[in-house]
Amino acid sequence: MESHFVQVIVSVCVLLFAAKIMAELFVRIRLPIVLGELLAGMIVGPFAIGAFLMFQGEHLVVLTEEVKILGEIGAIVILFMAGLEMTPKEFIKGGKASLTVGTLGVIVPFFLGFFIFQFFGFNAFQAMLVATALTATSVAISVQVLSEFGKIKTPEARLIIGAAVIDDVLAIAVLSVVTSIGGTGVEVNVTDAVFTIFKVLAFFAAMAITAIFLIPRMVNSRIWKAGGSIEGIVTAAFFGAAGLAAWIGLSPILGSFVVGMALSTTKVFERVEQYIGKLGLIFAPLFFAIIGAQVDFRGINFDIILIGVVIIGIAIVSKIIGCGLPAWLFLKNSSQSRRVGIAMISRGEVGLIVAGIGLSSGVLMSNIYTTIVIMVAVTSLITPIWLKFEYRKEITKNPTGSSL
Repeated sequence: MESHFVQVIVSVCVLLFAAKIMAELFVRIRLPIVLGELLAGMIVGPFAIGAFLMFQGEHLVVLTEEVKILGEIGAIVILFMAGLEMTPKEFIKGGKASLTVGTLGVIVPFFLGFFIFQFFGFNAFQAMLVATALTATSVAISVQVLSEFGKIKTPEARLIIGAAVIDDVLAIAVLSVVTSIGGTGVEVNVTDAVFTIFKVLAFFAAMAITAIFLIPRMVNSRIWKAGGSIEGIVTAAFFGAAGLAAWIGLSPILGSFVVGMALSTTKVFERVEQYIGKLGLIFAPLFFAIIGAQVDFRGINFDIILIGVVIIGIAIVSKIIGCGLPAWLFLKNSSQSRRVGIAMISRGEVGLIVAGIGLSSGVLMSNIYTTIVIMVAVTSLITPIWLKFEYRKEITKNPTGSSL
């Protein structure tokens, strides 16, 4: 038990240290920090250099369940920070645009992936699982990139966050439908599928409304006088909401997002923002390093590379078309709408969850699992590089730094 505990804390130590070292390097070469943190995980992870880093016969980095859970906590913290940047009024105001972009951002990747992978010889359920892994956007990565560029309050950023939340809710709904038919072949009851999707959306709406009315009353500064009480209650609230979201079948990060949104207009906003910013300095890099560390480079062959190229191509094209084109209808600006499509490219935890379900159920072979994980990592690397290039063009055209 003690040796397992030591394994966990040493793994966290190495991953976090590597992430911060790479962050320093990427700041100096003017590349996005999140990119350095992802690469750090890939480099020191157990499937790369980490395989040779040993101490007393044990690997220095081991991706135990506890380490992965710490990474998921990082995603919860990042999404809480994102929620603080968006008031409920702003979220509702962007509802039509977010709903349209987010919905098409799920539909286009799913059906494009499903038909293409059936063409490649996958059976229907395998194709559905791979297609499901293509649907969800990693909101945490997009938010981190936008924050790093100081663009979190731009029109496209608000649309990206709103659409990514809708995207994630629908992706979880699709995952619920796909996994529910896994043991019964590929016969899909349309009524049951639609009911499952509406159930997930209803739970999310109810949770958001409850948080908006309840959370501000819970953090009233007249009630809490002891030092750190507000911060403690806020942390308990967003972890509790994340747990509730997971319990009812949603992604935990959606729960923390709605709590952050509920606190965005309260009197304790600045105090909470300052506190969570410091917490994010630790958990955000840990999240990205752990995502990178899960890329398994062993056993990569020509077939994996070929399927990988196809799945990465679908991942990029489907979000550019599914999110970028409808975004133009609302933003009326080609540069901003293109950034929406680019920011939605990065996949994350939902893609990894789907891959894990497929592997553990025996439906997906280990090589397809590796391909999906590589797709998640590659799209997570492409997004910050591409977005930085887009914003660099803006600075070149608009050297005064004024917003578009």
